Amino acid sequence: MTQRIAYRLSHVTTYSYDSPVRVCHNLVMLTPRNSSVLELIHHRVTIKPHPLVLNRREDYFGNTLHAFSIEESHRQLTVSASGRVEVEYSELPPAAQTLPWEQVREAVVAQSDPRWLEACQFRFNSQRIQASAEFADYARVSFQPNRPILEAAFELTQRVFQDFVYDTTATNVNTPTKTAFELRRGVCQDFAHVQIACLRSMGLCARYVSGYLRTHPAAGQPKLVGADESHAWVSVYCGQQLGWVDLDPTNNKYCNVDHIPIAWGRDYSDVVPIRGVFLGGGKHIITVSVDVAEA
Repeated sequence: MTQRIAYRLSHVTTYSYDSPVRVCHNLVMLTPRNSSVLELIHHRVTIKPHPLVLNRREDYFGNTLHAFSIEESHRQLTVSASGRVEVEYSELPPAAQTLPWEQVREAVVAQSDPRWLEACQFRFNSQRIQASAEFADYARVSFQPNRPILEAAFELTQRVFQDFVYDTTATNVNTPTKTAFELRRGVCQDFAHVQIACLRSMGLCARYVSGYLRTHPAAGQPKLVGADESHAWVSVYCGQQLGWVDLDPTNNKYCNVDHIPIAWGRDYSDVVPIRGVFLGGGKHIITVSVDVAEA
């Protein structure tokens, strides 16, 4: 069975500065990418004050990047991204009927899998994720010899959910994955980094996915505009026939039509929504509002 839902998306980020910013240069990664689960209908990025330079290109992984520069004095910067997408997830085969995980790994290593080149770049260490014996030991509980890959990968998802506490005060955006693993605490970014580290430590291919998670208000309560969330999850390569399967360790589930992918890379460093440099400004406050509504 296949589920398909159309969404209107809105993501507004505002920077307010104590003193004027004289110049800033930024990269924005907020445009959803077409993929096997998402069709981009239309999307627009608006920046105020209007930038002197605004360019659009794709990065190495195929994500859409907007680069802009503002060279006029300003005390507030607003980056707004809005558009419409259609998300479709198909029912997965029974986990017990998927390929043994070692077979998937060896097909990529031996380059006998037709998609080995696409997948293998997500086997190796990246800026925020380094494979280790510690991560392998944790993963090996689930990845017993000849176990079906989807069965093992989802059990690992369940264990991360059970063993780690969701705690917004325990980590920050720069906390090393090893530290989050030792604390057994963190947020969705940390949960995804830890699971990817475990998968790569077993020689498997796993990538970091950033996107949105549609929220559901309590029965009888209205949906609050801006209450939806930026989110992160894991995509593991399960072999030629099944391809990439998305798993959400923060919520202990396979990803479904509530998950709207925006970009993917080796870890968070590849998919930061907005990053850049500015001159001046003093102290600043950032406010973010995300809204996901069925179209």
